[in-house]
Amino acid sequence: MSCPPLVPPLKCQGIKTKLVQAIQRIAETRPFSRWVEPFCGSCVVALNVQPKKALLCDTNPHIIRLYQEIQSLRITASDVKTFLTDEGAKLKSQGEPYYYIVRERFNSAPCSLDFLFLNRSCFNGVMRFNRRGKFNVPYCHKPARFAPAYVTKITNQVGQIAQVVRTADWTFSVRDFRDTLSTAEAGDFVYVDPPYAGRHVDYFNSWSDEDENDLASRLSSIPGDFLLSTWHSNEFRTNAAIKRSWSRPGLSLLTREHFYHVGSSEDLRHPMIEALVANFPLAENKMERRRTEQLSLAL
Repeated sequence: MSCPPLVPPLKCQGIKTKLVQAIQRIAETRPFSRWVEPFCGSCVVALNVQPKKALLCDTNPHIIRLYQEIQSLRITASDVKTFLTDEGAKLKSQGEPYYYIVRERFNSAPCSLDFLFLNRSCFNGVMRFNRRGKFNVPYCHKPARFAPAYVTKITNQVGQIAQVVRTADWTFSVRDFRDTLSTAEAGDFVYVDPPYAGRHVDYFNSWSDEDENDLASRLSSIPGDFLLSTWHSNEFRTNAAIKRSWSRPGLSLLTREHFYHVGSSEDLRHPMIEALVANFPLAENKMERRRTEQLSLAL
């Protein structure tokens, strides 16, 4: 029986916790010297694959800063425990007004510990910013959010992650995906998890059909392997980009079904069929093959 995946301290929309073991098994079949992610997000995939060398990029500077500070010892698990315990006590005594004090403080002078506090006490764990780059998610209305057990859980997550990022040759960088892909070399394994057009868009990672088309074009010319994860379909609709960009000759596609628990509204928390697309053959069992064929016919 496989071990449960490492869970990062950040909650993100579309986090791949339930997909990470499938990605890990695929990565283990491919030789590579460097792991590259243009959209690292919560970093859950890299934290579980644990490559010796990695380039992890995102356009969200707050995510990158948090991991850089954990990596450089500027933030420790002990720091997180003390901060969340103290700030949680203020939230418990003052309630909603204190949440907005912290949010305003963060938006005026971004701080990784405030970012973590907001991420774990905002509405439904949504990570969203307005067009000016200001965190704008409302309060979760749970004044006792940072109970000792919850603080310990987050602290342990930071401690586990710290052990990984401090012993590997990893570079965290704020970059657009185009800049990241321009550095891809032979021997790299590029894992791509772009934002979902019309879903999970936070303005640091806004996404359009033009972006998706540009991504497909750039991936077609990289010198090494790539694996992309994106949404395939749910009970309401199908991702048009699957047929437009990710069903061309030379690409392999597998699907996995899982359930999103993070989202701003109920329609974003339904079962989701995820697609894995690669420029190399993907192994699949008979059940997955039948599901893929059925979904392909539905397109």
